[in-house]
Amino acid sequence: MATLADLPAAAQQLAAAIAASGCPVVALVGEMGAGKTTLVRALGAALGIADDISSPTFALVHEYRDGRGAPVYHFDFYRIDSVDEAVRIGATEYFDSGYLCLVEWPDRVAALLPVPRLELTLIPTGPEAREIELKLIN
Repeated sequence: MATLADLPAAAQQLAAAIAASGCPVVALVGEMGAGKTTLVRALGAALGIADDISSPTFALVHEYRDGRGAPVYHFDFYRIDSVDEAVRIGATEYFDSGYLCLVEWPDRVAALLPVPRLELTLIPTGPEAREIELKLIN
């Protein structure tokens, strides 16, 4: 179980797991308010992203640069109308780029997500506590 105080350490562990897996696409699963964007902020700090990370709810995707200058793409598909809309914004090209793609609301674009990928599920267990499950999808 992770709390807000545990978030920096959990983000460091997640960054290590992403690097070890070799999977650049991470699907972030959780209900509204589960803390997906909060976790992305902490992961961004662990990766050396200097920019303020915000939810790309209306923009659909935000691009950041990690501490090595590599792109990190953060998607929020909550408001997407169709898989075709995701294709039109170039989602498949982002996913195939080899750069880190953090995908909120991945179920809305499931047909486009590559395999293998990582799937991180956030399960609220209290007001500021979450259970975090990470698995490789083959």
